[in-house]
Amino acid sequence: MLDIAIEAARSAGKYLKQNLGRVRQIRLKEGEEKNLVTEIDKGSEEIIIDTIKKHFPVHDILAEESGRKHGRTSEYRWVIDPLDGTTNFTHGFPVFCVSIALERKGEIILGVIYDPNFDEIFTAEQGKGAFLNGKKMSVSRIDSLTKSLLVTGFPYNITKNPDHAVEHFVNFLMRAQAVRRMGSAAIDLAYVAAGRYEGFWEVALNPWDMAAGALLVTEAGGKITDFSGNPFSIYRKEILASNGLVHDEMMQVLRSFENAIMK
Repeated sequence: MLDIAIEAARSAGKYLKQNLGRVRQIRLKEGEEKNLVTEIDKGSEEIIIDTIKKHFPVHDILAEESGRKHGRTSEYRWVIDPLDGTTNFTHGFPVFCVSIALERKGEIILGVIYDPNFDEIFTAEQGKGAFLNGKKMSVSRIDSLTKSLLVTGFPYNITKNPDHAVEHFVNFLMRAQAVRRMGSAAIDLAYVAAGRYEGFWEVALNPWDMAAGALLVTEAGGKITDFSGNPFSIYRKEILASNGLVHDEMMQVLRSFENAIMK
């Protein structure tokens, strides 16, 4: 299954890179603010689904552009983001990727993220560790928030400031060594797993944004919860991922603002 996921990710990634700068149709997703979709997103998704269905025709699919139209009839479900970082892609900014995860009975057992711009493929299988281009990787060993490089993203409806996303960003700016915003949640999580970032938080995400990256982080020795430290689920909207060593400090930053507005 991992080999097929890698094959699908590489094929889709090649297609994305070949079409960088060639987008002809850009539109907003129905009912969403600033959330773009292109014919390239759809073409990439078709490549991935066709590759998976050729080998696993009865498996279910949950993909960003086709949604749940493939139903849920199998204990296996592939969770697919064919182009994570569409806004970057439409501007020719080379920070985007393909993300593919496999869920079995509600639990993620496999994850693949492929960045075609750097030819980096991040892989993980449950209980077998996480790898970057075939070499085992692990989270960083930095244990202080003041020495940490963090990353986040903003939801498409940021003008409504859901879950106080702006205030959390400002508070982390004051506490961390630095904060980045790349525009691809999947790459953000892969970089936490690879030890490039110490932590990541975001609100208003979808399952395909997080599924593969979440497994990468935990298999690389990191920790993932919601903002309050409760167990993580790809079907909830918020995520806090870290190397584990700065996790409590990150939760304190998130909680400090929540406590302040409740007074």
